[in-house]
Amino acid sequence: MFTRSLLFLLVSGFWSLASAAESRPNIILIMTDDQGFAPVGKHGHPWLRTPNMDALHEKSTRFTRFLVSPTCAPTRSAIMTGRHPLKNGVTHTILERERMTLDATILPQVLKTVGYTTGIFGKWHLGDEDAYQPRNRGFDEEFIHGGGGIGQAYKCSCADAPGNKYFNPVLRHNGKFVKTEGFCTDLFFEAATDWILQKTNGDSNARPFFAYITTNAPHSPFVAPPANTEHFKKLGFGAQEAGFYGMIENIDENIGRLIATLEERKLLENTLVIFMSDNGMTGGGSGNQNKPLGKQPDGTPMNFYNADLKGLKNSTDEGGVRVPFFMRWDGHSNPGRDIDTIAAHLDILPTLADLTGAKLPENQVEGRSLLPLLKDPKSPWKDRFLFTHIGRWPTGEDPERSKFKNYAVRNQRYRFVAPDKLYDMEKDPSQTTNVAAAHPDIISSMTTAYEQFWSEARPLMVNEDAPMSKVQPFHADYYKQEKEEGIPLWKPIGIKQ
Repeated sequence: MFTRSLLFLLVSGFWSLASAAESRPNIILIMTDDQGFAPVGKHGHPWLRTPNMDALHEKSTRFTRFLVSPTCAPTRSAIMTGRHPLKNGVTHTILERERMTLDATILPQVLKTVGYTTGIFGKWHLGDEDAYQPRNRGFDEEFIHGGGGIGQAYKCSCADAPGNKYFNPVLRHNGKFVKTEGFCTDLFFEAATDWILQKTNGDSNARPFFAYITTNAPHSPFVAPPANTEHFKKLGFGAQEAGFYGMIENIDENIGRLIATLEERKLLENTLVIFMSDNGMTGGGSGNQNKPLGKQPDGTPMNFYNADLKGLKNSTDEGGVRVPFFMRWDGHSNPGRDIDTIAAHLDILPTLADLTGAKLPENQVEGRSLLPLLKDPKSPWKDRFLFTHIGRWPTGEDPERSKFKNYAVRNQRYRFVAPDKLYDMEKDPSQTTNVAAAHPDIISSMTTAYEQFWSEARPLMVNEDAPMSKVQPFHADYYKQEKEEGIPLWKPIGIKQ
């Protein structure tokens, strides 16, 4: 106990702690789907209103170059395991290749070893078959949709409940389907808040919790409550763009309500709130980079806004993988501090384990704890390579055929985008100039490191030969429950107290 307390005193520049017990804050990780870096007011967005994200930004320590994967399931698996998605068997977002290996010990399981209770609210997308479901992988509370999005269904196990829509969806609550009333994002935040209030019951010394709030918004289809789309339609946006931006403003409203509840219950002093997105911004709902979206109130064109980043979702350029990453812990973090050192999704598990005193799974985690940087952004930090691969090669094809396709390597200064582009990200963050010809040595070191990474990852791609399931578990279980016991209406409990 003394040793662990001493350890946390050593990092008191960020975490002002007196004992190991105090080092275990409640943790809320909010992750949006397909939002990316640009659609946040504080990131310079010209017409999006996000006052609550902006307030969170101001009260947080921010990693300004936080990198994830180009698509959703891969990022989620890296957060859960602390290692690259390909090493989790996640090489796609569907076709049985979104299933996270059962051999991994994942984040909620790690946190439970040091006394946390854990809950997930929203999107899981790491396997719909029973063994892969969050309630069987360390989550005590489960309030989720299936597949990769509400209403999605593919010719494999990856499928949501039949006929689902963003309004009044059928969701899965601890293994049982429930009917709901309301918009999906509102429901996920309401369920999370309800659970938090039940678990704390106004007691700041209650068992610490980990709430993983993972909205399916603003993923397509681009549907938002009318109150959130009206503003954008008046500005001249089409239905898709209004839906995309409206979903983000709806998320912002929900963040505001959650923070207000935490403040009212005096939970913020012992709660770490993290906000991020799962990949770069989607292109479908935010217009085309070469086509104006409409006109602003003063009559000037509304042009596509991506914060001067190159690339969108499903790209190996910076815009495909850079996301917001805000960390707020009142009284402990450094509000308004920017940290420019590159960090990544695979660093979340080791950071939270380090913070809470949990032991890391053996021979699994390749990310790093970010606590030294949180204490002092100028602390010694060895440069490293971060690898991106889009994956998504045709099912049944030998992955070796895609080894040298659709990949990138990033260190603090450079991004190599295969096969032949190198960008100096410090001098040219928008990737306008290819400097490959001037730095063959850098490309050589990056490709050598990538080949070593691939050789390690290839044996762990455990889903490549998986046969397509003839059963869609969410469909089968829904129809079975409907026939045998019906689908009850879900109502929150704790939030009303």
